[in-house]
Amino acid sequence: MTQAAPAPTDAPAATDPSAAAPAQAAPAAPTDTAQAPAQTTGQTAQQPAAGGAQVAQVVDSEFATYDKDKNGVLSKAEFGDWMVALKTASDPSTKADAPATKTWVGQAFASADKDKSRTVSKTELTGFLSQGQS
Repeated sequence: MTQAAPAPTDAPAATDPSAAAPAQAAPAAPTDTAQAPAQTTGQTAQQPAAGGAQVAQVVDSEFATYDKDKNGVLSKAEFGDWMVALKTASDPSTKADAPATKTWVGQAFASADKDKSRTVSKTELTGFLSQGQS
């Protein structure tokens, strides 16, 4: 009922500058909406929503944690551990040994391994995790 209040309608000239403000507020909503789907995708998406530089920073700081053999690249198993950790953070019901998760990790690894070396470098991982923000 407050939406149909006649008071704002009685002063349309005074409301005209205010009418411009809601019009400005409307574009802000789509920006928020554009960020929300990225965040829904997972934590990897939260980082890309903030920018590729932040993705690179996170990859740089976390890479050694998942590079168990310290050879500077991620094997499929190391990559899978990281992706499952990210997916689990956004969906706690994720099971690492579930066939669907294994398939998802395999497809993600194939996509991330751009040079088909059967390993994923920091550069490849940063590119892979950043692709959702484009």
